[in-house]
This record gives sequence, structure tokens and C-alpha cells, in this order.
Amino acid sequence: MTAGSARTPRGPTFRARFGHAVPYLLLAPGLFWLVVFYVIPAVQMFTYSISTGSLETGFEMSLTGDAYATAIDRFGKQFMNSILFGGAATLLTLAIGFPVAYTIAFRGGRYKNLILFLVIAPFFTSFLIRTISWKILLGDEGPLLAPLRHGLGFLDNDWLLIGHGAVIDGRFSLLNTPISQLAGLTYNFLPFMILPLYVALEKIDPRLIEAAEDLFANRAAAFRRVTLPLALPGVFAGSLLTFIPAMGDYINAELLGNPGTRMIGNVIQNRLLVQNDYPVGSALSFMLMAGILVAVAVYARALGTEQLTG
Repeated sequence: MTAGSARTPRGPTFRARFGHAVPYLLLAPGLFWLVVFYVIPAVQMFTYSISTGSLETGFEMSLTGDAYATAIDRFGKQFMNSILFGGAATLLTLAIGFPVAYTIAFRGGRYKNLILFLVIAPFFTSFLIRTISWKILLGDEGPLLAPLRHGLGFLDNDWLLIGHGAVIDGRFSLLNTPISQLAGLTYNFLPFMILPLYVALEKIDPRLIEAAEDLFANRAAAFRRVTLPLALPGVFAGSLLTFIPAMGDYINAELLGNPGTRMIGNVIQNRLLVQNDYPVGSALSFMLMAGILVAVAVYARALGTEQLTG
């Protein structure tokens, strides 16, 4: 090889120079979104919670804890309602959603995509409209109670009523009760439980279940020792996606509940948007967030976070 044809050594490639920065560039849009729409508003809300004043006179950061004291003294019942209704809705969605997800994953066959579409179909309708539909369904003159209230009847070939009689007392009502509020919460957040459960169950190799049965485990034992442990990541994710928004929900309590079943979300909405009491509303928001973080930490500890994320 002649001196003129000798190749000059190349410098570091672009990948070698900037490859380490690619993950951070990919994270940048998400981090920017979180900072602008979560971190900055959260900081602003915290400053309101330790401030005094009003919208008319302005807020002054006085570093006082009066708003937190008011929140604890006056709204303990609403906090307890949020825990009870959020927890009950999570348990109900798990009880209903697990068999549905199991059926889709292991028995869906060629109808799997159709069933999944039916699961997410309610999301094509507004959350508010879905809740109002439950208000109509559970109303005293709705399709559920009206036949029981006014009597059941059967029509013969001549379209004559041949049987009637009220099944329930005329004073019985489902609307504006804890039952109707819990029904609305369960229905609205059920897809958030089914979809993570389905993803976890879909990943399970059926040969593992067959191996358990070959080792003389019956179906119940195979489910308990193989299917359920492998489905725990879906249970964990579905529970979080259901419990967290259910705790802060206020639409179901407003439309389907009564004053005694109001949740902390109703109080926060009233304080911030009606009374313009930003200090107390912000303090309630931070207390709700702290309570959810503690509950999630305890739940993750109980299930074993290392096994779920490993």
C-alpha cells in the first residue's frame, strides 16, 4: 500500500459520542410534561396550603398550618368515605374483572379481540354521561325498579295482563344510596382492572399449568400455585389504576350518592371551585395525595415489589 493510499484514522462515531444521551432525549418530552403539568402545579398548591388570604385580597405565604388543621378537624368523615368506597370499588372490580380477564386470556379464542373491544367500548362515551346513565337506570321509575315497584305482569296472546303484583315496597329506592354510588364507581373503573389483569394472564405460558397438573395438582391447586402468583403484577397494576382515581372521584358521589356519602373529592371541588378557599382545598389535596402514597407503599410491600418488578 502506497503512502498516498493510506487511510486516515476515523474519529469517534456519532453513536460513540452521543449514544449515552439518547435515553435522556427520549425521556425529555415525558419529563417536560410532568414538570409543567404536575411538579409546578403541585408546588403552587403547596404554597397555597400554607398561605392565608383570598382571591379578592390575594394570598400571602404565612407558613401556617391552619388549613391542615381545618382539614383534619372538619372533613375526617369524607376522608373515611373515600377510603371505604375506593377500597370497596377496587375489591369489586377485582372480583368481577379477574374472571373476565381469565376468560379472555385462556378461553377467548378468535373472539378475544371482540371481547376486549366490548371491555373498552364504554370509554367511547363521556365519564359524565356514563354516570348519568346509572342515575336513569337506578331511578325509582327506571327500567330496574319500575317493574318491581308497580308489579310484574305477563301478556297473553290477546295482549291482556294476566298477572301483576308489586315485588318491592313503594318506598324502596336505590338512587342516592351507598349502593348506587358503589355501583357507579365499580362500573366506571372496571376496565382499568380488566386490562392489566388480561396483560398479565396473557403472558402466562399454558405449559406451566399443564406441568402443575402433570405433577398431580388439581385445577384449584394449579390456579393457586401457578396462575395467581404469575398474575400478581396485573392485580397490583389494576388495583392502583382503580383505587387511586376512585379515591379522588367526586362525580359518582355527586350524582349517585347523598350528603352522607360525600367523598373528599367533593369537598376539594367545593372548596376550590365554589368557595374559592384555596388554602383548605390545597391542604385537602396534599393530604389525599399523601394518604394514597402511604396506601400504595403498604400494598406494594405486602405483595412484594421486588418480585413484581423483577
